[in-house]
Amino acid sequence: MSITNFKIIESTLREGEQFARAHFSTAQKLEIVEALNEFGVEYIELTSPAASPQSYVDAKQICKKKRQLKVLTHTRCHMEDAQMAVDTGVDGVDILFGTSSFLRKFSHGKSIEEIIESAREVIDYIKVSGCEVRFSSEDTFRSEEQDLLRVYRAVDQMGVDRVGLADTVGVATPRQIYALVSELHRALKANIEFHGHNDTGCAIANSYTALEAGATHIDTSILGIGERNGITPLGGFIARIYAIDPQLVKKYKLAMLKDLERMVAGMVDIEIPFNNYITGETSFTHKAGMHTKAVLLNPGCYEIINPLDFGLDRTISIGHRLTGRNAIQNRAQQLGLHFGDSELRAVTQEIKRLADEGPISPDRLDQILRGWITA
Repeated sequence: MSITNFKIIESTLREGEQFARAHFSTAQKLEIVEALNEFGVEYIELTSPAASPQSYVDAKQICKKKRQLKVLTHTRCHMEDAQMAVDTGVDGVDILFGTSSFLRKFSHGKSIEEIIESAREVIDYIKVSGCEVRFSSEDTFRSEEQDLLRVYRAVDQMGVDRVGLADTVGVATPRQIYALVSELHRALKANIEFHGHNDTGCAIANSYTALEAGATHIDTSILGIGERNGITPLGGFIARIYAIDPQLVKKYKLAMLKDLERMVAGMVDIEIPFNNYITGETSFTHKAGMHTKAVLLNPGCYEIINPLDFGLDRTISIGHRLTGRNAIQNRAQQLGLHFGDSELRAVTQEIKRLADEGPISPDRLDQILRGWITA
């Protein structure tokens, strides 16, 4: 299945608002929208205007701004919520209904037949308003397959633009994702959207698998923030697609990714993990001697992602006990120094010996190299 036509639904301002530390001001929301618009995502998704008075006001303000991306909002499958959503001026309304036995019993108490009938009135209203409409089954992967197919076929006949599959608790595996999305791709006319939570670490893999099986839209948030462990991170999803073919993500301003993440991390008071996809502090740091030798000759030996495409640099770590001659020689050449083969072996061994006591700072390393020439 080709994945060339996928679209990102960036949900930092919906799912991300559900992150434990998130409380975005109106100004911050507008800043995030402007940045995502420049980055190039196709959609953003906002918190339901019915959630609070300020949520309604903020949605109206965001919709008034000129932009390339489309604005969606996520609401319950209630007529009142849909009316408020349409009134804000959004381009689309994403409605949801819990279909798992857990949610039907302990949340809304409706049968599958009642879910379908409730959806009909709301979908008709949204369509007449001129907005896109998506119907999502909350807790998709703990729902009975026959129930899902009944609901999805029904809303597909009602003319929804997309059906949504929500791995609400992060329980699904890639194999499950592929099987269900493939079946729906064959059975439905509507596009397919996937929303994956990361409770078990499968969000990125599941999102990519959904695309392979025929999904067209993937929900993300910056740094993956969201309810509990969050959802598919924008940067991680970009990394996965880039690794297949960098051309698939050239439509986005990749060099903005680090700034997007720093901005949101500051707003929600978290640190960017050292091993974060693409933008982590050590994402392009090479240390082991065998690795650095190859990277100096051809970075592709140990880098599936080119940091230059993201406005980043690689780092060759030298002042440690695992260093190698090639890394030492490369640094010496940068300093305008030249070592013969025996000298290079000797200075490398000396640096290893000194580094057994602890890492050597870059300045100290350069002093050793320069001192070796004059010794």
